[in-house]
Amino acid sequence: MWFRNLVVFRLPRPWQIDPAELEQALARRALQPCGALDHETRGWLEPQRGRGYLHRVGGQWLLRAGSEQKILPAAVVRQFTEDRAEELERQQGFKPGRRQLRELKERITDELLPRAFSRRRSDWLWVDPEHGWLVVDAASDNRAESVVEQFREGVGELPASRLDTERSPTAAMSEWLSEPSAATPFAIERELELRAGDEERATVRYLRHDLAGNEVAAHLAAGKRPTRLALCFRERVSFVLTETGHLRRLAFLDLAREGLEAGERDAEAEFDAQFALMAAELRQLLPELVDALGGERAASA
Repeated sequence: MWFRNLVVFRLPRPWQIDPAELEQALARRALQPCGALDHETRGWLEPQRGRGYLHRVGGQWLLRAGSEQKILPAAVVRQFTEDRAEELERQQGFKPGRRQLRELKERITDELLPRAFSRRRSDWLWVDPEHGWLVVDAASDNRAESVVEQFREGVGELPASRLDTERSPTAAMSEWLSEPSAATPFAIERELELRAGDEERATVRYLRHDLAGNEVAAHLAAGKRPTRLALCFRERVSFVLTETGHLRRLAFLDLAREGLEAGERDAEAEFDAQFALMAAELRQLLPELVDALGGERAASA
């Protein structure tokens, strides 16, 4: 149970909602299989089978948003439509018009959907209601926003907004590269992406490379700005910070994992222990990152 990519949202502190009512709301919107003519369904899955839709460990909440989608390749629909259009042309003596083709395509899609395979996927959410964190494990803004909207539909009202800091990640990363001590308690690792702001958007990437030399400083002086920078938090958690404030390729290091007590545990206990440790680490990391980015921007009146 380890998140890999973080998109961070903020909730009121504390976020006051009855866990029992939230459990019932999620259960009412449990993920259902696609019907014969459904392209996609969305709903909620139990983080662990048989343990409820709102998984709670030590005041931390874990949720799992699910979706099921019919796999109907566009090329297959197009081929069936072309074959049917040729047959229709022979019958009526002239090529079908745009409206006929559109109706034909819709009819063929309805015919093929019941025979199409379905694919399921899920996305994880961590909620710290006391401190107002809502974090989605997603690789893109669009995916994270879709999951939050699904959550909002489930609870009726969700006062969540993207984390907004006084300093942009790009400005902060530029300073840290010039003065690494300014990043404390984060240490700069050996991965960086720089991009020019002109139309060509020339890009330089460093991987497993010492970033303390004059070469990086020269790129910064020439106007390139960091868009990705690998960081490590107190030798416990490593990640790549992006220009949009996402945390990518999150990894919990040995020093953090030492918190997992040795010994025999069943699958449920192991799941809970990993989630508790992950949440504890993120509850330390996120406030420090916000401070390093100048604090949270005050909401406009």
